[in-house]
Amino acid sequence: MNHATDRGPSSTRERSHADPAETAPVGVVIATRNRSASLAVTVRNLLALPERPKVLVVDNASTDDTRAMLARDFPRVRVLALPFNRGALARTHGVRALDTPYVAFSDDDSWWAPGALRAAARYFDEHPRLGLLSARTLVGPADAADPLNDLLAGSPLGAATDLPGTQVLGFLGCAAVARRTAYLDAGGYHPLLFFGAEETLLAYDLAARGWGVTHCPDVVAHHHPDPGPRTDRPALVRRNELLTAWLRRPLPHALARTRALAADARRDPRARRALRETLTRLPAALRARRPLPPHVERAARLLDGAHGTDAAGGATS
Repeated sequence: MNHATDRGPSSTRERSHADPAETAPVGVVIATRNRSASLAVTVRNLLALPERPKVLVVDNASTDDTRAMLARDFPRVRVLALPFNRGALARTHGVRALDTPYVAFSDDDSWWAPGALRAAARYFDEHPRLGLLSARTLVGPADAADPLNDLLAGSPLGAATDLPGTQVLGFLGCAAVARRTAYLDAGGYHPLLFFGAEETLLAYDLAARGWGVTHCPDVVAHHHPDPGPRTDRPALVRRNELLTAWLRRPLPHALARTRALAADARRDPRARRALRETLTRLPAALRARRPLPPHVERAARLLDGAHGTDAAGGATS
């Protein structure tokens, strides 16, 4: 055998992992709205990655200078401008528009560590059932560990022989990488939730379709959220947690969580808002209701217990 020919394929395989000039198998979708300054930081960090991923910005009908800034400062970055604010569905528009086999998600205040996307691609290549990978998130300039890291790493669902990391049914939206075909097979983010705690429903739907969802702490994302108050978020989270229960969980569970929210609404204006918005959307949720397969429901119940959800459906902590 000709030794030069024998070395050729080996060299080609090595370049496919290490040569940044080659197209990365992971693209990045950024959903944004009216945050041009932080978006510029995110795009700059993503373009500096050694993997050189395709970067697609999906603009949720911004009214600031987002589009002008991108055209001026990042003319080679692809922009998908939506005519209306679609919330988390902007990510699905981005996944459909990209042609990479794997898609990483960033918000306009987050980005990926050097080498993270290469590591994620390797996991997907080696584990064909892996549908979504949840990364370890480091927060702010001090790289503080996000509290969600320990929660995911300690998932009672444990490991699976055909998947990397620890099995989970949740993740942080700006620190996840998905197999494009799996994401689209599961339907992406649900339109009823719009934004806020939308990740659990997608994890449920991936698992229901047979895809693995895992936490791999050696894949790292950076998150630099605005330190200002987010006054709307508590109501959005409680609303969407309850809608998720009505969409996928058993009726007794959904009813118990509704009673718990109604009790809180007597004294908490944020709970009142969450309850009001849930009831407005409840007919649509019932029409779209699709209970989880038994094995996924068992996993969800196991996580309910581990995360401190009591029989009434409210958080014990």
